[in-house]
Amino acid sequence: MLEPLARPLHLVLVSPQIPPNTGNVARLCAVTGSRLILVEPLGFSIADRDLKRAGLDYWDKVFLKLYPTYSAYLEEFPDARRWLFSARASTSLYAARFEAGDHLVFGSEVTGLLPEVMEGGSGQAVTIPMLEARRSLNLSTSVGIATYEALRQVQLGRAAGQAFPTS
Repeated sequence: MLEPLARPLHLVLVSPQIPPNTGNVARLCAVTGSRLILVEPLGFSIADRDLKRAGLDYWDKVFLKLYPTYSAYLEEFPDARRWLFSARASTSLYAARFEAGDHLVFGSEVTGLLPEVMEGGSGQAVTIPMLEARRSLNLSTSVGIATYEALRQVQLGRAAGQAFPTS
């Protein structure tokens, strides 16, 4: 079973556009104890029926914070360790060394993270490995992959400096 983290992961969605993807990520947050951060503009209302349906009955278990801009989010978490996920990054998420409390940042389904975020110095760019000539993964799938890799590392004691199993 998954042990709750004293310092939970923060899953940050910048300008998500598709309600069911955000609802799926909210559900992921509920079952992993991660925090959900949404950065506007959103492509939907938080009251959207599809968003609520995808999150099932877990919304009361989701810590959700909404920010009007990426800058406003950065102001509240100036010292956070951030991992910026992009299909165009060259470093694999498997090279990342996640720690409790890290922020995993994802862009919109349409544009991904914008260049000003990727090049703004707010975090380390990483990618989820895919076969060549493939554009991208679904947003909620990507968030799930990244979240469980981060949790795997944290649960195995990587952040505490313990030996990290390779198998």
